[in-house]
Amino acid sequence: FTPGGASASDATDYSDFFSALFGNFSRHSASTRAHGEDHHAKIFIAVEDAFHGGSHTITLRSPQVNAQGQVVLRERSLNVQIPKGIREGQHIRLVRQGAPGANGMPPGDLYLEICFHPHPLYQVQGCDLSLSLPLAPWEAALGATVKAPTPTGIVEVKIPPGSQSGRKLRLKGRGIPGEPAGDLYLVLDVVLPKADTEQAQQIYHTMARELAFNPRQALGV
Repeated sequence: FTPGGASASDATDYSDFFSALFGNFSRHSASTRAHGEDHHAKIFIAVEDAFHGGSHTITLRSPQVNAQGQVVLRERSLNVQIPKGIREGQHIRLVRQGAPGANGMPPGDLYLEICFHPHPLYQVQGCDLSLSLPLAPWEAALGATVKAPTPTGIVEVKIPPGSQSGRKLRLKGRGIPGEPAGDLYLVLDVVLPKADTEQAQQIYHTMARELAFNPRQALGV
């Protein structure tokens, strides 16, 4: 009689059982990995590429074992097609451009995350763009039709009378293409002419005298 009701032979049988079970599981897991490791990287493109599409050549460095058994870095160039309407944060998948597979397995994939270069004119928020649009004081006060740049060309925009700095005008569908397309927001910025000549100073004096304008009236001062 053996305490606990299990003999030494029983323990051996259980050990063989679990060894076979987990051994088969390990072999199955290895066999289901049908390719090499996937790689991830970032690619920086111009905002205009999202409007027109294009191609970029990138250079990759990947480790490789040479004939002497040494690990060396090998450079290779790839041509990447940028589709129209792509947005920041999306990924482009390059099939079989990742790490080499083991034991004759195919390579993994390469995933490129899209990032936009900083633009001198446009700020990007998702699929929308914003642009600071300078205005002369009389354009803002009286209203005007002015030209504004967009990634697809120059457009004419009507400025409502009495506009103030910070006001936003929405140009629907002028953002990054897609379904739906984004919008372009024009942020108005009233710019004062410099008072660097006697004539300019005289005009400002005339305005101060004729208009009697107090911009701090709402503050009670």
